[in-house]
Amino acid sequence: MAHLPSDTSMLATKLVGASAGAAVSLVYLLPKTRREAAGRFFTGLACGVIFGGPTGLWAADRLALSDLLSDAEIMLAGSAAASLCAWWALGILSRLADRYSEKPGA
Repeated sequence: MAHLPSDTSMLATKLVGASAGAAVSLVYLLPKTRREAAGRFFTGLACGVIFGGPTGLWAADRLALSDLLSDAEIMLAGSAAASLCAWWALGILSRLADRYSEKPGA
């Protein structure tokens, strides 16, 4: 496995990847309100920054790309993937909960 240094350039790479993943998640599963959009964006951003490194390393190893990609590319792809997946899962669960929850006065 590649060793990913923890410095400001890697943090910036994580933030860019997580922002891209969060933005894509907003496009593919449109939010109903501004509050939902903000919540989804910041959830995706946090998940991308936190889980971007492990996700990128896992994906690069599974796809046998570790020797072909730089550390920054692995981090960028991992952050974007973690961010995108976070709100796909949580967004779908949120919509299902809204659909099947009891409505007051109904």
